[in-house]
Amino acid sequence: MSKLRLGLTQYPITGPRDVRLFWEKIDTILADAAAAGTELLVLPEYASMEVAACYPGAGNAARELAAVADAAPALLAGFRDAANRHGIWLLPGTLPWRTASGTIVNRAPLIAPDGRVAAQEKTVMTRFEAEHWGVCPGAAPRVFETDWGRIGITICYDVEFPPLARAQAQAGVWLILVPTCTDTMHGFNRVRLSARARALENQCFVAMSPTIGTAPHLASVDENHGYAAVFGPVDGAFPEDGVIERGMLDEAGLLYVDLDPASLEPVRQDGAVRNFSDWPAVFDAAPEATLLVQP
Repeated sequence: MSKLRLGLTQYPITGPRDVRLFWEKIDTILADAAAAGTELLVLPEYASMEVAACYPGAGNAARELAAVADAAPALLAGFRDAANRHGIWLLPGTLPWRTASGTIVNRAPLIAPDGRVAAQEKTVMTRFEAEHWGVCPGAAPRVFETDWGRIGITICYDVEFPPLARAQAQAGVWLILVPTCTDTMHGFNRVRLSARARALENQCFVAMSPTIGTAPHLASVDENHGYAAVFGPVDGAFPEDGVIERGMLDEAGLLYVDLDPASLEPVRQDGAVRNFSDWPAVFDAAPEATLLVQP
């Protein structure tokens, strides 16, 4: 497997009033990434929700979701065209996607430069998604064959549940991409600390890309906090804190990092610990309660 130059977007939510302005923004980001030699670019969860500002109903979360879900097929087509023009692999964040049954799932497409597309859906909904939007749980974790080997996508809140990332690691994933959208520092830190833990547990790379900025005219992505980061094993030749690279909090821009999948094998095979292979067996049966008694 060859090395990968990964680009992570700290994506500023602005809420363009015209769809054309949205695509100009996307084109500028991809052009900058391609000029820096990026081979795979990641945008955050719900980055495309800012186009809700272009439609009637902006300012109402339910109507914003409906508008962007209606536009999702056209948005996907636009992202495919952009990936092709810039010759770059693209994870364009997530789209609210209507299924054949009419329900909406939170779907992250992975687009190759030649137009091939596969997708990961979010498995665990936040309270806002479930209670206010009615977004439904999607398909189980998948793995994606790429030019750099197998990678996984774990969408925002999903990274807080170890078995989801673990399933991908066991299937041969060396890199997990985490597009995220968090409106508080509490939320950002939950995702950040979880992503860091998943890298430690599975002795793999985990890379996150956030939305940032404020858009008070939008109800669904009005406030956003975070920074992009890449985490790795906490052992061997890797940094002592497991932080490979990170951006500046709430500053728009791109974070670039060169990752070598081969660098994981020495620490997995001969590290001070073997977190990946020492993962304990998990049993479905709950443990019995133990009562304290007088000696």
